[in-house]
Amino acid sequence: MLLMAIFTLIIVVPLWNVLISSFASSQALNEGGFIFWPSELSLDHYRSVFQDKSLWSAFLISVAKTGIGVFAHVVFCAIVAYALSKRDLKGRKLYASMGIVTMFFTGGMIPTYLLIKSLGLLNSFWVYILPAMFSYYDVVILMNFFRDVPSSLEESARIDGASDWGIFFKIIVPLSKPALATIALFHGVWQWNDFMTTKLYVQNEGLYPLQMKLYELILKSQAAAQTGLSAQLSIQTSSKGMQLATIVVTMVPILVLYPFLQKYFVTGTMLGAVKE
Repeated sequence: MLLMAIFTLIIVVPLWNVLISSFASSQALNEGGFIFWPSELSLDHYRSVFQDKSLWSAFLISVAKTGIGVFAHVVFCAIVAYALSKRDLKGRKLYASMGIVTMFFTGGMIPTYLLIKSLGLLNSFWVYILPAMFSYYDVVILMNFFRDVPSSLEESARIDGASDWGIFFKIIVPLSKPALATIALFHGVWQWNDFMTTKLYVQNEGLYPLQMKLYELILKSQAAAQTGLSAQLSIQTSSKGMQLATIVVTMVPILVLYPFLQKYFVTGTMLGAVKE
């Protein structure tokens, strides 16, 4: 119990420090020396963040790529997993072997960049969606869940005249909400936090997500810190406060969404853990 309390404090205290520091004034941040409560509170950093119109457009890009990306990823992986869960699928072992190889080996950064370029996805919104639609790790999780669905349900549906697509969308998908919600949460968190895709393949600032804007703020803060001039030191302090405020803003959507998916998440992560 004591170890659990210590472990909880190790997680909670840094999060609280980031949250309360984002509400500290520039002077309090400059003085430092606090963990739980600053000497002076201020909303100036949040005003600066929300007055930056580019951050609003970046926020919309993050929401759009996360929403569309999660939907496309879950639907595509579920269709592939349902097909691979059928033992009478021709070439099933070959497909499974090819998928396992992708879990351990990738094409590398340069071949992947050339592929993205040849597909015309550079400086395109769809570079956030299409390359991330498939993950064999998520397919394996869904495949194990689909195998546990009684085959008698599918046989009854076929007798009533249902097609393969009808069985999938009307029977398999409704019964697989825990697994689908777990995959959606995994991929949603990754899509929300991802900025390397932007850094490698997107130069149009109009397509920058919120995390790329945060990355730029950190770079500006580090550049100002290296000069050592007093005027730039004040800019560094302001940038630090904006970094903290932006971190909190980027965390809020995931923290709000997580309680609604938590009950499915617990069930989904247990899939395939016990074999009888």
